Amino acid sequence: MLAKSTFATLVVGIILGVIGWGGFNWSLELTNTEEFCISCHEMEANVYQELQETVHWSNRTGVRATCPDCHVPKEWTHKIVRKIKASNELWHKMMGTIDTPEKFEEYRLTMAVSEWERMKKTDSRECRNCHNFGSMNLEKQEERSAERHDPHVWEVQDGLEPSKTCIDCHKGVAHSLPAGWEEAVAKHPMLAVEESEEE
Repeated sequence: MLAKSTFATLVVGIILGVIGWGGFNWSLELTNTEEFCISCHEMEANVYQELQETVHWSNRTGVRATCPDCHVPKEWTHKIVRKIKASNELWHKMMGTIDTPEKFEEYRLTMAVSEWERMKKTDSRECRNCHNFGSMNLEKQEERSAERHDPHVWEVQDGLEPSKTCIDCHKGVAHSLPAGWEEAVAKHPMLAVEESEEE
């Protein structure tokens, strides 16, 4: 009798565990959609509109990057860490930190620097999901871009780590740059790099 109840408890526990784990992962993936990201009017009315004016929205290849492609890691462990850190955004949502266009613009530099720091710390991990120096065909790039990418393509071909990461040069690639960004980057110990001019 005891063996049957132990077995039944174990089976129920496994079933509940599978349902719980599945529900957790389903919820996690639900928060990794563009629809979820722009469900906040702060994002839909501001940065989402800016994204639609960039090459990441419409381009010759038809490949579109969505909010989670750039702002949420694909690997599960990194994704969970990012989600935990992003819970801070719920606090700011409740406090109304950026609930008007004026507040959003006032806080834009702080948000941008925070995101640039995150990308610098992770070696532009989310950019590298799609972009890779080793796969670049410099002959198909505009001359200015090819010149800037050339040393890093050679570093990778020589088996070295690139001396710069994507966010070092591509800070304004998907969203408008905030007022005062150049001075903020120049003074920031992690973000300051030579030739930080955007492409």
